[in-house]
Amino acid sequence: MRKNLKLTEGIYPMPVLMVATYNEDGSVDVMNAAWGTMQERGTVALNLTESHKTVQNIKAKGAFTVSIADAAHVAEADYFGIVSGNKEPHKFEKSGLTAEKSLLVDAPVILEFPLCLECEFIEYQDNAYGVGVIGKVVNVTADESVMIGDKVDMSLVNAIAFDPYTHGYYRVAERVGEAFKDGLKLK
Repeated sequence: MRKNLKLTEGIYPMPVLMVATYNEDGSVDVMNAAWGTMQERGTVALNLTESHKTVQNIKAKGAFTVSIADAAHVAEADYFGIVSGNKEPHKFEKSGLTAEKSLLVDAPVILEFPLCLECEFIEYQDNAYGVGVIGKVVNVTADESVMIGDKVDMSLVNAIAFDPYTHGYYRVAERVGEAFKDGLKLK
């Protein structure tokens, strides 16, 4: 028997994305965004309202980075989601994490998060079905510790996902199949 749930955000897993920008004074701003995805190959879509300091920075700088949060930094990732850059402009410094400037966009790369998409701001959309930042991915960087040869091994990234049912974070690490291959046995 199935039960009706009073949830609207029931898709799992939801990625835990760290969206980073520079503030007007050059300091680093980071927010936690679970409402984000690839809109198409090479295009990121983040469902964020204009009230976020990060969105204001994205519009001002024309750039941002999106890092995949990992299990080793779950406390920092959660902190970036519960503390607003509008109220605490130096929250990044309080996290103890480090950053360096992207070589291709005017945004910081958070060094502790192993996978980072560097993005140019394309547009901000605001309509009846959602709001959001659209960005073009111009570069992806990965820490060598999560690579085997020239490929990222997602089990080494140790990414975390947000659970909207219980408000938990879960590790997404175990490979369970081969895309575009396992289903062929059913043909």
